[in-house]
Amino acid sequence: MGTWGTGPFGNDTAADFAHALDDAEPEEREALVRGVLARTVDTTGWLTKGEEAVAAAALIAAQCPGGVPIDTPYGPEEPMPAFPDDLRTLADEALARVINEEAGPASNWVAPDDWKQWRADLNRLRAVLAPPPPSIPLFDIEQ
Repeated sequence: MGTWGTGPFGNDTAADFAHALDDAEPEEREALVRGVLARTVDTTGWLTKGEEAVAAAALIAAQCPGGVPIDTPYGPEEPMPAFPDDLRTLADEALARVINEEAGPASNWVAPDDWKQWRADLNRLRAVLAPPPPSIPLFDIEQ
């Protein structure tokens, strides 16, 4: 696998996923993203792949408050659909799975010297994806 950076599209697998999204019909893109995330969350045992899940999570995070737009020539060129809120949770769960598997995607993706940066980037994505806590009024004031 070719890897050239710590970003969400900084490897061949993630770049290929971006091309698959571009090749898909617009109405199929959400299902592709959802499928990648669900497979990552549902994988049992050692996680050998997570690159597509990181890319998918970055696409969802880009649409969230505080998200950073995908600005790389390796990401999708076609516009993404407005992703539903439930994908935020699924993306966060997938990233948690990827981050916790140090011997899996991290070892395939980045050099040991870049591992801390890679993990920090994924944690930033998770912070954006985390849904805001519900606002609960402290007092019920009747007027």
